[in-house]
Amino acid sequence: MTDSIGKRMEALRKKIEYHNYRYYVEDNPEVSDLEFDRIMQELKDLEKQHRELITPDSPTQRIGEQPIDGFRQVAHNVPMLSIENTYSEEEVREFDVRIRRLLENEAPYYIVEHKIDGVSASLLYENGRFVLGLTRGDGTRGDDITHNLRTVRDIPLRLMASEGDAPALLEIRGEIYMTNTELSRLNKAQAERGDRIFANCRNAAAGSLKLLDPRLCGQRNLRFFAHSEGQQSGLSASTHYEFLNLIRGFGIPVVPHSSVLGTIDDVLAYCKDTLEERSALDYETDGMVVKVNSLSQRESLGSTSKSPRWVIAFKVELWQSSTKIKDIHVQVGKTGTLTPVAELQTVEIAGTKVSRVNLHNADEIVRKDIRIGDSVIVEKAGKIIPHVVRVELEKRTGQESIFHFPEFCPICQGEVGRDEGGVYIRCLNPSCPAQLKERLRFFATRRAMDIEGLGPALVDQLVDHGIVNSLPDVYALSAEQLAGLEHMGEKSAQKLIESIGSSKKSGLTRVLTALGIRHIGEHNARLLAEEFGNIHDLMSASETRLAQIPGMGPIVAESVYGFFRSEAGKNTIGSLERHGVDMTGERKSKSSANQPHFEGKTFVVTGTMARFSRAEIEELIRRLGGKTTSSVSRKTNYVVAGLDPGSKLDKAKELGIEVLTEDEFERLVNSR
Repeated sequence: MTDSIGKRMEALRKKIEYHNYRYYVEDNPEVSDLEFDRIMQELKDLEKQHRELITPDSPTQRIGEQPIDGFRQVAHNVPMLSIENTYSEEEVREFDVRIRRLLENEAPYYIVEHKIDGVSASLLYENGRFVLGLTRGDGTRGDDITHNLRTVRDIPLRLMASEGDAPALLEIRGEIYMTNTELSRLNKAQAERGDRIFANCRNAAAGSLKLLDPRLCGQRNLRFFAHSEGQQSGLSASTHYEFLNLIRGFGIPVVPHSSVLGTIDDVLAYCKDTLEERSALDYETDGMVVKVNSLSQRESLGSTSKSPRWVIAFKVELWQSSTKIKDIHVQVGKTGTLTPVAELQTVEIAGTKVSRVNLHNADEIVRKDIRIGDSVIVEKAGKIIPHVVRVELEKRTGQESIFHFPEFCPICQGEVGRDEGGVYIRCLNPSCPAQLKERLRFFATRRAMDIEGLGPALVDQLVDHGIVNSLPDVYALSAEQLAGLEHMGEKSAQKLIESIGSSKKSGLTRVLTALGIRHIGEHNARLLAEEFGNIHDLMSASETRLAQIPGMGPIVAESVYGFFRSEAGKNTIGSLERHGVDMTGERKSKSSANQPHFEGKTFVVTGTMARFSRAEIEELIRRLGGKTTSSVSRKTNYVVAGLDPGSKLDKAKELGIEVLTEDEFERLVNSR
């Protein structure tokens, strides 16, 4: 009887561990909270009846019975070193140069991870069981916080491994953190009790880990991300990527990270894209961590007395301030996306006055529980646009109002719909004037058709007066029509007509960029233009053919194929052709190898040019087989400098890199 009960209890423990893994590691739960609670309660009931069968690693034993007397200091068997920090892209490039030099030009590969703004901790497992948890301390000794780490539900008390497969010894290092949602809840509870309010998630996590009573710590809902290893025995991994996958399989959540990246350009591009998406995270990050992937290369690179040589943190400057949401309204974008925008009591953050922030989508408002009248923390990170970090629930008065997302387009009152499997809600009316205005504004920008003089105020008038009802209608405008509009005289009208005429020669890349096809920006537009060379070959391409283009993929292919098969797409292209817009002549030259000054060379374009825009020069460089980057490094071959080039010119001179004027660049283009 006791044997069968013991087996049932063990089965329940494994089931709970599995569902914790699905919830905390995979972020894909299989059962409802109610069903999970039912399984947990059955185990609790059995353990209450058979206390002799309770095991220390049972999920029911996460929170101890009594507070501890104090923290004991324990030595780290492997020191927990700090890592080198930088806020400079150039210094990240120099890190890459240094790594390659130390490895004697043996090519490194990199992994890039979120830099979690939490509290460093070390977890020690013996034969798969969690036995010790330490803070970083001074790097050589840390506080024993095992009692509190056992309350963190991300941390398995027993590794998910078959009997005998768990490593004999495994030390996992990572960050204990608190989500913004949890901090809002905690601060509200703290205020109601008259206790101190935590300034940020990191302070709240650190304060929680210092609690002597694990029952109190357990109420704080702390989380954990693993990012590295300490001492280990019985674990086989030759790369960091393999290590992360192995421990993830053991049920340990690992820090969000990139795939394996082969160049520092790929690393910086991943950093840029990821940092711009910070607003969607419910936890705090303060940059990215770049690591050499190969463990043997790491061993070869070694460490200084302070930090390993194989890792660098690319940090972003963060500024936060508290303000109030006065109102929320919805904007309609060029592809019909309904975007909620919060109007704020103007607040100064890092020298910039901020009066509105993008709230992204309906789900984001619900997740952060943002209401009109709320006090919120707004953050500005480097050059990234400000966003709402969290609501200060402790300041709620009850006068705040819930924002209800519109059921119809706020501009045209047309039907709206949510993207299949997505978070965005769009106006489904292709004739919506708000969409047309946004498309026209973008159509005229320098990166698209570059129509000087066609600004937002004029676009509003053209659409509101019914003069322009589609993008090609721009090419049917007359000076007489324009001269009759507000703030438009004969001279400015004629100048705009000339600019519109000049834009007809912009070429296929710019046309594809300007059309506002979903997922088609400048980069993808250039890929399509170089692949097909003219609009008709592109329009006749199959979806399969489009998806095979390097850098495209099925989602982009579906969007492009759908646009050119739609009546609106075909009508737009036909009308542009009738107005004489050039959509040919940009196929990638097969003779680029005959341009030795460009093939495989890296250029940086800086300053203001007299005859070309910087974008035009960069596009020409790429068409001739070269590469362009935004910063000067030892890998740069040429710097093209116009007026007011700034610090990039100084850097080029310091490194001895050849600097070209605009005239010299033209001569280089025409040379063979």
